[in-house]
Amino acid sequence: MTDPELRRRLEEKGVFLHPQALVETDEIGRGTRVWAFAHILRGAKVGERCNLCDGVFIEAGAVLGNNVTVKNHVSIWEGVMIGDNVFLGPNCVLTNDLNPRAAVKKGPGNLIGTRIEDGATVGANATIVCGVTLHRHAFVAAGATVIRDVGVCSLVAGVPARERGHMCACGQRIEIDRPCVCGRTLTRDSAGELTLMEAR
Repeated sequence: MTDPELRRRLEEKGVFLHPQALVETDEIGRGTRVWAFAHILRGAKVGERCNLCDGVFIEAGAVLGNNVTVKNHVSIWEGVMIGDNVFLGPNCVLTNDLNPRAAVKKGPGNLIGTRIEDGATVGANATIVCGVTLHRHAFVAAGATVIRDVGVCSLVAGVPARERGHMCACGQRIEIDRPCVCGRTLTRDSAGELTLMEAR
């Protein structure tokens, strides 16, 4: 059970807590909803208007931006940094240790961070191995295993995950230099970097 005084403070600032949620931090933004059996440790930071579904676990040191959706049974560990408007599908897996052993105890300085940038999507049952970055609007297909960085708007799938195309911020497939149905255009500059341009 969440401490009654902490629950009162959170609810006063517009946070919804299910009666069966266990929350130990007051660093949760206005409009966020925390559902049954979610557990958020002291030291975790959660932004505004997030939706944390049943069975979500967020460890101390994890940071979530605004408008993040975390579907059922996802654990977010220390060192995981999540931007705004990120979608984490049900049962996806994040890690923070490349070579875990039960007999070897590691402190925070020995854990490896993972960064998920604004607008990225991680599909159901996908695994994100620690140390990678999912760049803006990256899209990881269901069941994929990501072992390297995923570029801007890149769609990756498979085990290990490989690029299979590109996805617009609106969630539709997009080709480079051809406008999406929403009007945005994905362009490549002279250095080879991709940028998603807003509709004019």
